[in-house]
Amino acid sequence: MHPFRAAVENRDEAAIEALLAEDVVFTSPVAFKPYPGKAITAAILRGVLRVFEDFRYVREIADPGGRDHAFVFTATVGGREIQGCDFLHFDEEGRIDDFTVMVRPLSAAQALSEAMGAQFERISREAAGA
Repeated sequence: MHPFRAAVENRDEAAIEALLAEDVVFTSPVAFKPYPGKAITAAILRGVLRVFEDFRYVREIADPGGRDHAFVFTATVGGREIQGCDFLHFDEEGRIDDFTVMVRPLSAAQALSEAMGAQFERISREAAGA
């Protein structure tokens, strides 16, 4: 099992953060512009762990070179079933430098947007305190 997948499935926030490059860029499925930097990305991922229920990865896809991975997941947010995929790129040191999330259906994406919006003050405080 890939270390990122293991960290997420074990809800190990420290291990997830350790896998992020300092210059990681997080592209949200519900925000217009990407979030650059480890502190904000780690804070967003902690927020996601708080809002997703019944989260599980159902498929893992990797390129032969090992620097690009796609992790397909299911979860519940705001009473809606959500399907999504984490697209990760790893730098030369094995840290995530690009993290893009896509989700469906639209009703679940809207529920995710609302749930994360409610978390965003806390996320901002956590990122600023890092």
